[in-house]
Amino acid sequence: MAIFKKPSLRKASNLKDMPDHLWTKCPECSEMIHTLDLKQHHFVCPSCDHHFLMGAYDRVELLADPGSFEETNADMFSKNPLGFAKYEDKIDLLREKTGLNDGVVTGKLSIGGKPAVIAVMDFKFFAGSMGSVVGEKITQAIELATAEKRAVIIISASSGARMQEGMLSLMQMAKTCAALGRHAEAKLPYISILTHPTTGGVTASFATIGDINLAEPKCMIGFAGPRVVKETTHQDLPPGFQTAEFMMEHGLIDDITPRRDMRNKLTQLLGYMLND
Repeated sequence: MAIFKKPSLRKASNLKDMPDHLWTKCPECSEMIHTLDLKQHHFVCPSCDHHFLMGAYDRVELLADPGSFEETNADMFSKNPLGFAKYEDKIDLLREKTGLNDGVVTGKLSIGGKPAVIAVMDFKFFAGSMGSVVGEKITQAIELATAEKRAVIIISASSGARMQEGMLSLMQMAKTCAALGRHAEAKLPYISILTHPTTGGVTASFATIGDINLAEPKCMIGFAGPRVVKETTHQDLPPGFQTAEFMMEHGLIDDITPRRDMRNKLTQLLGYMLND
């Protein structure tokens, strides 16, 4: 019998007595999860495997070989090209709150010893919406991968095009896809990872044109939301509509990979696709 026993984390009996940011309630199983436990499990519920939103830098830490990540264009952030009311104030507030300059983090790294460039969207910043800076950072990351003969990995989590930048946001759909087309002409691989949620113009552009499309379990994937689709078509939607499992069944997704297995999956795929 052990002399010392590690005390278990106690759950607050009253939600009003619970300190902010210390516990998180799982929306699937209602389990109360301590913040440290959640982070140690890569923001996956240890009871039911529900995948929570995950920050861009946490994803990079999960996937990259230790010490290999070199961020690119970290200081690039949006202004207000269309003069949208209070847009710059919102940007400044989100930059302060999230520690991010915009909704994507890009950089060079290696995974399993294989060279790649990664772009990781972060839903905490403007719901991961794609404005001119997000599109430009992703495009420059792809062009860097092409020049240095690296794989491209894009992890999507987005509400779609950013309405505050209007047509400039929609232009990013074509620009990112054009860069990926040149990357493909160089016979270099592109792996797309769709996470919850991936919607709108991001779904309709780079997120669904990977050489390999992976998704996390039960994540939402679609162009418009289920309510909009139902109101437009006036039809009942099939069970599981717009989930990763539904999309895999219908051929949009190649594999559903739990977060804890994603690094091993990418290591395996890059080993095949970058085999000299």
